[in-house]
Amino acid sequence: QVQLVESGGGLVQAGGSLRLSCEASGRTFTSYAMGWFRQAPGKEREFVSAIRWSGGRTFYADSVKGRFTISGDNTKNTVYLQMNSLKPEDTAVYYCAERLSYSGTSYSIEGSYDYWGQGTQVTVVS
Repeated sequence: QVQLVESGGGLVQAGGSLRLSCEASGRTFTSYAMGWFRQAPGKEREFVSAIRWSGGRTFYADSVKGRFTISGDNTKNTVYLQMNSLKPEDTAVYYCAERLSYSGTSYSIEGSYDYWGQGTQVTVVS
């Protein structure tokens, strides 16, 4: 079993930056990719970004492209999400997720991920 723990959330002014971290604990034998999703109160959980462990190819939702950067450090079993130029609409609980294999579905599909963290709150105020 794998436990994912997010950290780095908080309160920030619009235009500011935050750096989220997701550390995976426990043995992971077949990890394929990591992703970030977010969910605002009363809203559906939505895809933010993803990265493959092999090759480091990255994917971004259009809403965050150019502002957010995902990266990973396999030696530390940690994935990061650097968030710049934050907007009030970025306010949400941010969840880290792990995908164990490629199943023919998009990285944006939450059902394609196998493990989820508890989430970290990001609040952006004007």
